[in-house]
Amino acid sequence: MFGTPFAAKVAEQKTILEDALQPTAASRDLGLAIDLGSGSGFQTFALSEIGYSPVLAVDSSEALLKELQAHQGSRPVQTICGDLSKLNGFVSPATAQVIVCMGDTITHLSNEGAVEELLRSVADTLIPGGTFVISYRDLSVEVTGLDRFIPVYADEGKVMTCFLEFDRPDTVLVHDLLYNREGQQWRLEKSNYRKLRLPVDWLEDAMVRVGFKVHRGQAGRLLRLVGHKPQAR
Repeated sequence: MFGTPFAAKVAEQKTILEDALQPTAASRDLGLAIDLGSGSGFQTFALSEIGYSPVLAVDSSEALLKELQAHQGSRPVQTICGDLSKLNGFVSPATAQVIVCMGDTITHLSNEGAVEELLRSVADTLIPGGTFVISYRDLSVEVTGLDRFIPVYADEGKVMTCFLEFDRPDTVLVHDLLYNREGQQWRLEKSNYRKLRLPVDWLEDAMVRVGFKVHRGQAGRLLRLVGHKPQAR
């Protein structure tokens, strides 16, 4: 559904992460990096190619982690199938140089309280001077009418469309409609799930409250927030 080869997506994410991590990557030996909500590994492998070692990929989907492992080769990557909100149970405090949570992963948490708890866990897990990178979509402003329909991907055998339903003030209901061609017929697969409506101002303030110095930017079509944990005094 990404419409580009796997290696091209890794290269794309490497460029985005090099831009976000440049101050850290240029100034210290590259150590442990953690990819929260790693999926099939685009950011995981990008971090590895930048030079972070080891890279810990955390995701709740066994299928996606198996896809990641199929592309892993000799990269120093470790996988954990589990809930990213349980970060403190996977990694010791003050051990990670970089933690990323990208591709709209953070909006899949249950509520703002869960987001703040994750931010605290991330801050605890990072070394002094470490960096946290988030990319996501700000869905806090409701769209109406036909603007709620988003084309995702199309080729001769697949067509995917997303439909947004702004039925609650704190979440949006996302409907995925995937058409697969089978001979002369099209078969519809459909699913839905909720995403948080996180205003970027709120998320930045929440990062500041747990101690990050925050910079905004873009990661392709997504918003990007980079949080720097202060050096120890």
